[in-house]
Amino acid sequence: MSDTYSLHRRHLLAAALGGAAGLVHAKEQPPLTVAAFPLVDVIAKDVLKGWSQRHPEIRTEVISRQYDDHHTAMTTALSTSGHLPDVIALETSYLGRFSLGTGLDDLSAPAFGAERFKDRFVPFAIETARNRQGAIVALPTDIGPGSLFYRVDLLAQAGLKETDLTQSWEAYVDAGMQLKAKTGAYLIGDVRLLKDIIVRGGTPPGEGQFFDNQGRAQITSPRFVRAFELARTVRRQKLDARVEVWFNDWAEMLKRGRLATELSGGWMAGQMANWVAPQTAGKWRIAQLPENTYCSYGGTYYAIPRRSAPERKQLAWQLIQELTLDRQRQLEAFKSQDAFPALLDAQQDPFFDQPVPFLGGQHARLLWRDAARRIPVVKMHKQHKFADEVINAELDNVLEYGKPIPKALEDAQALLVHRANR
Repeated sequence: MSDTYSLHRRHLLAAALGGAAGLVHAKEQPPLTVAAFPLVDVIAKDVLKGWSQRHPEIRTEVISRQYDDHHTAMTTALSTSGHLPDVIALETSYLGRFSLGTGLDDLSAPAFGAERFKDRFVPFAIETARNRQGAIVALPTDIGPGSLFYRVDLLAQAGLKETDLTQSWEAYVDAGMQLKAKTGAYLIGDVRLLKDIIVRGGTPPGEGQFFDNQGRAQITSPRFVRAFELARTVRRQKLDARVEVWFNDWAEMLKRGRLATELSGGWMAGQMANWVAPQTAGKWRIAQLPENTYCSYGGTYYAIPRRSAPERKQLAWQLIQELTLDRQRQLEAFKSQDAFPALLDAQQDPFFDQPVPFLGGQHARLLWRDAARRIPVVKMHKQHKFADEVINAELDNVLEYGKPIPKALEDAQALLVHRANR
């Protein structure tokens, strides 16, 4: 995301109390703090404006860092109990690392009572926030229902239709060959996107993307073999442009019609419309992912550090409820920041029935809503990020150096087993 915010130390704020003998300065109190990352920080600041009006006696502060810096800082803060915020925003891919540790409060405990809210969220989002003991340790605020974005003009030029892309992942790759031959456009920006979604979409319900429900690595399973084989085909046929999402060359290819499809969350429509490729408005459509694969691309949760200031925990819990359970605020965040609401109440609004101009007037939000309710629960593992890095490294070995796929997956499996047993 675009905005960069520098880290600053929490400062003390003076509170003045009135008395019969005049004004007496109370003991300085730190503000109620929320640690976030772009663009979640913008949403949090908007909510805190209203919060401050209703609670003028409570000062608030949003501490914002870039995405990776934020999660690294929170890992350090939770392990050392230093500079802990009162509320932490966490992205889905990092949730496993935090939820399976002991650094977050149990929001299912009587002091908070999060269980009474579980039916108000799309099922997969709230279930993803449970730790090994089944306790809720964070509440979801937004999700990213997965979509296949495609250029309708390029498909027409190649003599293809939507179902040629969505029937199966093999059909998707075959259509890419025809697109490349007829239009010169690449099927996808980078083959890793295809590998990721095939692996994720084939995950058995209730298990993790890389580990089963017993914590055992599953890297040599058929879904990894299929994902690697299709990725190798795409690379050999030169169907991926070898550009990474959010980099300038990727954006330039989108602008010039050099990428025929994009696999991403629903929020990508807003990103392309507002800054990546606004001049391509009307040329894109969305479909459910091939083979009716349902998954979420990203999402945000709010949690309370277990060792944060005890006297502010109930205030932090009140704030989390306002950030996640207020229907109108969820809708405002969706309209302004493309933050698709995890709250079911917020999904029942006429806004979802409105056409999306960038997508040629398609009623895309209805497709995203349908996908959101079908996304299965994928358990997050504390080694999720590390496993992702290992798999990507082995895929590079296959694509760049011709390493046999069975050997690559066996080596990845062995490394994850070794790491888990340390």
